[in-house]
Amino acid sequence: MKGQILRVGIIGTGWIAEKAAITLNGLTECEAYAVGSRAKETAEVFAAKWNIQKAYGSYADLIADPDVDLVYIGTPHSHHFDVTKEALMAGKPCLVEKAFMANYRQAKEIIDLAHEKKVFLAEAIWTRYQPVVKMMRDLISSGRIGEPRLLTATLGYSMGDKPRIMRPDLCGGALLDLGVYALNFARMFFPADIVSMESQCVKSKTGMDLTNAISLVLSDGMLCNLQSSAQCVGDNIGVIAGTEGNLIIDNINNPQKITVNGPDRTYIETIHVPQQITGYEYQFLACRQALIDGLLEPREMPHEETLYIMQLMDSLREKWDVRYPMD
Repeated sequence: MKGQILRVGIIGTGWIAEKAAITLNGLTECEAYAVGSRAKETAEVFAAKWNIQKAYGSYADLIADPDVDLVYIGTPHSHHFDVTKEALMAGKPCLVEKAFMANYRQAKEIIDLAHEKKVFLAEAIWTRYQPVVKMMRDLISSGRIGEPRLLTATLGYSMGDKPRIMRPDLCGGALLDLGVYALNFARMFFPADIVSMESQCVKSKTGMDLTNAISLVLSDGMLCNLQSSAQCVGDNIGVIAGTEGNLIIDNINNPQKITVNGPDRTYIETIHVPQQITGYEYQFLACRQALIDGLLEPREMPHEETLYIMQLMDSLREKWDVRYPMD
């Protein structure tokens, strides 16, 4: 970085790219500097709307801009591999939206390439970077709820027949789009080895998982029950239950408050997270700090954990016979 401002080049112009632009426009340490699309006109419209300096009609042109410090890849996960590889080959640090890649094989190849080229690479699973993670870990380790024994998490949105859910070539299904949050919710608080995993899913006519349920038994005695669905409006609540109480998170996709209950579900307190722009700011700030510190991966989401989650999702899809062309 020249100076302390992280200049971000946004790949893609969909709703998630818009959220990134809104976030960056609200930060002083980072800047939405450039946007790249497959059509110059689309990029120019996006740049004008969000006050972005540079608009490129190809991803390659954005990657080639020497003033871009970090490439944020906000395309569908089916299209992450090629553009991330191109950016890494050009020596550009990357922040890649979740799900990181289509499968473990792609993820391993990309991470190996980043290590070989010594280029920073991060997965943009935004919940991993938020302050609520430390808040929750501190509550658990303090003994406020005794010994944790059960975790439950649900994430559901009624998404209709969206192509990114229904089409195999877009890596459709609820798992990579929504279930990834439930898996990360469990893993970021209880990273013990999984000793048993059972699951079920309901599939679309196109062969994609629309609703799924996953049950994990961990080596430390925890049981995690996870559900995700692209077919219904879920409560999106996460609960960590211990021998002396429980913690209830209002939304595992973007937590805003933690409710602490004691024995017999007696209400103790509500803890609110810090006010946020969108919640995306923490991943950009984490990337900026990692680059300043000369790291190749963020502290909040190490490459090893990204690979672990991708491998879990491959195993689940194999059991359900949910296939993508790139498998």
